Amino acid sequence: MTKGAVIEEMLAQRKLAVFGVSRSGRKFGNAAYRGLRAAGYRVFAVHPEADRIEGDPCYPSLAALPEAVGGVVLVVPPAQAEKIVPEVARAGIHYVWLQQGAESPAVLAACQAAGLRAVSGECVLMFIEPSSWFHRAHRLVRRVTRGLPD
Repeated sequence: MTKGAVIEEMLAQRKLAVFGVSRSGRKFGNAAYRGLRAAGYRVFAVHPEADRIEGDPCYPSLAALPEAVGGVVLVVPPAQAEKIVPEVARAGIHYVWLQQGAESPAVLAACQAAGLRAVSGECVLMFIEPSSWFHRAHRLVRRVTRGLPD
């Protein structure tokens, strides 16, 4: 399956969990959370210690979510991502987006071993609609230079 096909399938999941949101609201995980929510996704923030993020309830784990999600966006360091991948597989989720900085050979191997369809090396905000002017412009440049995944 091509990377483009996995991206399409992942983004067809309208309920997503996001790991890597912060209480300060200044991390990229928060930007991903806000962007997905603005694009109409039902998103759940997962943080082991926070009760609320962005004014919304926050959950300590996937098992604590009030409903099932179809995919997980990881905006955490690789060492954390590697620990989260088994939780994703145990939850019966098939799609994981490894935001740039979350991926590593070990994380990708863990995803493959768990049978997960993983997107890596791409920014989730580049592929959602509507997206910011910055991400639309970046997508246009990548399309012109044939840098978008097939």
